[in-house]
Amino acid sequence: MTLSHIDAQQQWHATYRALAVPRPRHATELRRRLLLLFVRIHWHPFWSTPSGWSPAARVELRRMTAGERRTDAA
Repeated sequence: MTLSHIDAQQQWHATYRALAVPRPRHATELRRRLLLLFVRIHWHPFWSTPSGWSPAARVELRRMTAGERRTDAA
């Protein structure tokens, strides 16, 4: 099963948050997961399409998937 770039970015955020806590459990596995997700996001076929060419497309992906992070800023 292939992850969409949106699903992969959401999982990347969740994994990053899990790794960011003090003394995370399974830190090595989480770091490996971050690298794997980064590669899947970066090389996803969407970025080879005209819609994915602009830097704004990557910004929009981050904006769409960052939902839970904004609640912590208050």
